[in-house]
Amino acid sequence: MRTGARAATALALALALAGPLVPAAQAAGTSPPAARKAPAVVQPAVQPAAHSRVLTVPGTVNARDTGGYRTYDGATTRWNTLYRTESLAKIPPAGVTALAGLGLRAVIDLRSPSEVQADGADRLPAGPVPVALPVDDTGLYLFIAQVVGSADPAAQEAALGGDRAAQRMRTAYRGFVTSAANRAALGAAIRRIADSTGPVVVHCTAGKDRTGVLIDTVLRAVGVPQSTTTADYLLSNDLRAAADRAVRDQVKQLGLMQNPDLLIPLQEVRTEYLAAFRDQAEHDYGSFGRFLTDGLGLDPSTLVRLRLRLVA
Repeated sequence: MRTGARAATALALALALAGPLVPAAQAAGTSPPAARKAPAVVQPAVQPAAHSRVLTVPGTVNARDTGGYRTYDGATTRWNTLYRTESLAKIPPAGVTALAGLGLRAVIDLRSPSEVQADGADRLPAGPVPVALPVDDTGLYLFIAQVVGSADPAAQEAALGGDRAAQRMRTAYRGFVTSAANRAALGAAIRRIADSTGPVVVHCTAGKDRTGVLIDTVLRAVGVPQSTTTADYLLSNDLRAAADRAVRDQVKQLGLMQNPDLLIPLQEVRTEYLAAFRDQAEHDYGSFGRFLTDGLGLDPSTLVRLRLRLVA
């Protein structure tokens, strides 16, 4: 494979590592888990009583609703109000139609400008306002592209072997807290959710890391127990498993990696990654509450509006 073609392929696969490579999964003959087959697209205006955690939005594997979670005081988060997903840049027309059925008012995109340039702008129906609030993931997908594109087993082992890939993920998660720009973007996203007059979807490229910490923060802020928000975070592993495996298979088939399992720590979400984010927030600000107010700049009235918006 020529150097230019190898680099282009590696970049495409890096984006696929961050977001599901659905065509590759289909070509490999893999099937989504059973939990992904049954749910119908939630259409609030037509089927207000039909609630499903996982949404069927063609072109995605990790689209879901954050409703139905119990809070400490016995209330429940609202369905059809806050959704999370991966990049919407390559969804087919049927995916756009499915999004239209959700009645979205805003789509909050946490991807960096370089990711948007490489992956493309979101494909959205008429109606929702696109909101760009980039959160830096320490250039993770460019790093993946470089490592995979090298096609050098020794270099790949040196970059990703042992605990090195997981360490890079923990560093990225701590950076969601230590970077002032990242805190500003996360705070702005939460204010947008609190002030929305209709359903909102939040996404990054994979819908698992930046989206994961934002949703974890939002749900904890409105009183959902940490054990529940952790389970919601980890659900990405089940939903993305087939697509992630297909990417690893493709990397090996293309001769780019002899040991594509080195990529697994970058593809997965792990409790240790989320703990790195939470621990950094408490270390820097003393408590989760102070992280919300002093770190993310959320005043008490915003937190009250967030609770009223998301909890029935």
